[in-house]
Amino acid sequence: MIRAAYLADEGLERPLAEELELSGRRVSAWHGRLALSPDPPAPAAWALDVWDDPREIPAPSVKLAADGLRAIQRNWSLVPALHHRRAALIEERLPPVKARPLAFPEPAPTGHLGGWALLTPELILASPTKSSPFPGGAPRFVEDREGPPSRAYLKLWEGLVRIGKHPAPGETCLDLGASPGGWSWALAQLGARVTAVDKAPLEDRVMAMPNVTWRQESAFALPPEPVEWLFSDVICYPARLYALVTRWQGIARNIFCSVKFQGETDHAAAAQFAAIPGARLFHSAHNKHELTFVRLAEDAP
Repeated sequence: MIRAAYLADEGLERPLAEELELSGRRVSAWHGRLALSPDPPAPAAWALDVWDDPREIPAPSVKLAADGLRAIQRNWSLVPALHHRRAALIEERLPPVKARPLAFPEPAPTGHLGGWALLTPELILASPTKSSPFPGGAPRFVEDREGPPSRAYLKLWEGLVRIGKHPAPGETCLDLGASPGGWSWALAQLGARVTAVDKAPLEDRVMAMPNVTWRQESAFALPPEPVEWLFSDVICYPARLYALVTRWQGIARNIFCSVKFQGETDHAAAAQFAAIPGARLFHSAHNKHELTFVRLAEDAP
């Protein structure tokens, strides 16, 4: 019996498998990037999407397969793994899902969306509910290919959409490890007042933004100071970032950081971040081998 399914990001199946094992959740089989488990569903930081109500639907024909899905609800998103041609034929008989790119800071969609996959040519696994409102757990955005100096702003956008909150105009933001300025650019676009901290300068077009100030300092040597938002995309070991985060707790109202892993995934370090009261820890589709740590003022005890 399959009671939960966890969707890994491409190339990051191993961290998800390790996380599930460490938490005592079994994986009975992998179906493409879907880890199928006989244990009850629970949040998983390395999962792009968690299917919490999977059920098997007979699919003796393309028509009956589509009818079986439509009998449950209207909106479904396919996770292709095997039997691609037959899955595509079934998908053609379902109402189209309009997964248009978001124009940030547009919020995440609120419409009901289920996930399905073709386990065998005649058997569907479908979950009418899942953790992400996006097909495959991966939002798409209307990208700006001229303003930002790098594509790093996309993982910032995705994380802010996932938590449903972003800096308001006039709020103070500290961007640690800011160079070349992708996050600072994105925050300034929201109207926030951004202080970018890095030993290397920002790109000229970001430096010239009226609400961006650059400080040529080390992110780790900076003494904590009251700000509405602390952001960090610093390249460092998780233990060093954890020490930085704990120093800023209670001083920065909201904290948003990238936890980067080199080589093997340090699950013990990830558990330290997850144990911080009020913490949110998740992997985004625009992340690489990293997690996003968030602690919002309203979540803090």
